[in-house]
Amino acid sequence: MSGPAVTTPGIGRTHPGAERISSAQHKASVLREALPWITRFHGQTVVVKYGGSAMVDEHLKTSFAADVALLHFVGLRPVIVHGGGPQISATAERLGVASEFVGGLRVTDDAMMDVVRTVLLGQLNPEVVGLVQEAGAPAVGVSGSDDGLLRVRPAVGPGGEHLGLVGEVEEVDATVLQRLLDDGVLPIVATVGRDAAGQDRNVNADTAAGAIAAALGAAKLVYLTDVPGLYLDFGEEDSLISEVSVSRLERMIADDELHEGMRPKVRSIVQALNAGVPQAHILDGRVTHAVLLEIFTDEGVGTMITHVAGGETGVMLETRPKSIGA
Repeated sequence: MSGPAVTTPGIGRTHPGAERISSAQHKASVLREALPWITRFHGQTVVVKYGGSAMVDEHLKTSFAADVALLHFVGLRPVIVHGGGPQISATAERLGVASEFVGGLRVTDDAMMDVVRTVLLGQLNPEVVGLVQEAGAPAVGVSGSDDGLLRVRPAVGPGGEHLGLVGEVEEVDATVLQRLLDDGVLPIVATVGRDAAGQDRNVNADTAAGAIAAALGAAKLVYLTDVPGLYLDFGEEDSLISEVSVSRLERMIADDELHEGMRPKVRSIVQALNAGVPQAHILDGRVTHAVLLEIFTDEGVGTMITHVAGGETGVMLETRPKSIGA
């Protein structure tokens, strides 16, 4: 037995199928809202740093892969750069390899480098490629050590600490990525780089994503994290930043106002925007469709970083409306 008839705007009369039509109209309105944003970013490169819970939770993994496939099929040129911190730590613990961090960077000896290769190149990269392919998009795995993509030098900690086989990005040769994008293929990048001596080094994925975005001239640089965005006071919910300028971030770095885990991310954002990337976003990867919400809807989510964000103070805490020029 059918339910009561419902009067639905746009139908103009009581109709037995009004609820179904209303639901379809809502879906159509969502697509209509996305159209200006699809037009704005059609043909543009978007670099997404993928990690955290979005790379662990099974539902979030498949949802992210489908979202990335959607970006590809509506005409954007997504490049996924992934780390694998939780998985590396879990594998290292299982193998009895101690984990140590300095300034948000993982100290990497020979044993840890073996773990990094195993997890990033042998497990996670093929898994992400497979998920995106299952979602229908052509995807190819790439290591930062392929074709000179990530040329690195030995990195040191913020206080000059020795970090072992950690690499600091010295140069990005994006030829292999450009070739894949021009061929209509979606690159999935694992962040192992190579130094001048031919030694593989562990590269922080946040840093790699920013450097790759700059080298590709990306329109957007997106970071998926396990927090809603960047905070003025870490942990204080009412201090979540909606918009912040690069200059304000530079002051936050200089004044040591950032939580340790956020420092590599923020430094890479500053470097990328100063190298010409127009905007960056820090999003909560635990929120389903976070990337689509940020790119294709009128209401921004997470924290957006541009050169002019936040007005005179360089920071805005209120929810931000977006404009097509943003």
